Amino acid sequence: MEKNNIYKFLYAISAMLVLGFAISFGVDIYKDNNNMYMSSAPLYAYAIVRAVTFIVPSIIVFIVALIVKKKLTNKEYYK
Repeated sequence: MEKNNIYKFLYAISAMLVLGFAISFGVDIYKDNNNMYMSSAPLYAYAIVRAVTFIVPSIIVFIVALIVKKKLTNKEYYK
């Protein structure tokens, strides 16, 4: 993989994590509406767990991608 494409790969990872959050939380909503969960936890508890699992790493990867892109564009500018 070229160095120029690393930040694009990181953006894709970030987007896949957000998509994973949407799918898994959608399944949680479906299970909650159909009373498939046998626990007493409210739906927002599942939302918090899914956000910590998917959204927080997605934000971290996105910030790293921004930093890598900035570093690569500065190096190319000064060549």
